Amino acid sequence: MGKIRVLVAKPGLDGHDRGALVISQALRDRGMEVIYTGLRQSPAQIAQAAVQEDVDVIGLSSLSGAHKSLFPKVIGELAKRNASDIPVIGGGVIPSEDISFLLENGIKKIFTSGASTEAMANYIEELIDPKKESPKPPEKIAHIGIAVKQIDAVLPFYTDTLGLTLEGVEKVDSEGVKVAFLKIGETRFELLEPVNENSPIQEFLSKKGEGIHHIALEVDNLHERLQRLKTEGISMINDEPKNGAHDSKIAFIHPKAANGVLFELCEHNSRGEA
Repeated sequence: MGKIRVLVAKPGLDGHDRGALVISQALRDRGMEVIYTGLRQSPAQIAQAAVQEDVDVIGLSSLSGAHKSLFPKVIGELAKRNASDIPVIGGGVIPSEDISFLLENGIKKIFTSGASTEAMANYIEELIDPKKESPKPPEKIAHIGIAVKQIDAVLPFYTDTLGLTLEGVEKVDSEGVKVAFLKIGETRFELLEPVNENSPIQEFLSKKGEGIHHIALEVDNLHERLQRLKTEGISMINDEPKNGAHDSKIAFIHPKAANGVLFELCEHNSRGEA
């Protein structure tokens, strides 16, 4: 297929276009053709330009707070021109509580002000090019890791008080920990006890004491997912997968990428393992 053609537009009376210009240049740097309609465009003008320019996707930018009114109007104007097949994405200063409304009214995807231009470019490529597949969302919470000083000391709370079943205990040399697995529904608690002073769990205990250490998400294609995260500028603790418990491959996202939450991504060879 040829170059992806993107119409970048600012509907309404919003008079600031620095963000739209930055996005336009980023998409051009990715090899896309970008048509920028300029400031203060009506929904009808945007839809008409999209049809005339035969674009593949429309990107709407709004800082004025009128997105709930203007974005759906663009969808309506496209329908009037038999052009509902042109996908519309949006971005700008858009409160989180408005996102579901916009998605329900035909906007394919909303990129908030903290989103990277690389993530947007990846999404557009995957949206338009059937040969490109976007990574599936995490399948489930694989486990919640809880740092403890001694597994034996805390285990009665989980097995006796909560009534959970201990599935087993395993040593994970790559992390310097001993892990106790406790099944709860479709996920697990993992009690993490350090086995040496160099263990990340020992460092965590020294700084914060016992408590939740990380949340692990079940994913597929971990290696490809890590490559994508790096291209989008996401800070990683592990650039490549490493060995984890239950014959899994794991990698950690740096907490500063997730507002202080440590996320582990894990891929299991056996789909029966969680």
